[in-house]
Amino acid sequence: MRKGIHPSYGPVVFRDRAADHAFLTRSTMSSGKTIEWEDGNTYPVVDVEISYVSHPFYTGTARVLDTAGRVERFERRFGKRGGA
Repeated sequence: MRKGIHPSYGPVVFRDRAADHAFLTRSTMSSGKTIEWEDGNTYPVVDVEISYVSHPFYTGTARVLDTAGRVERFERRFGKRGGA
């Protein structure tokens, strides 16, 4: 790798505000805010809106949309289109 063209890659804490959960990983992201982690070290912290802890897909609370009902309602309103 060429020197001086890549961002620094180091430990960063990502904090999910919706679920009040944080996890330590490595990333090229940086932040002006820091947090003291469980191991006693201080790491930069990046606040995220959603993570695997609060995302509906991973938590099993995903809603299934009634697409069949929407299609039927559209067809009633505008008529079925003739197939070729």
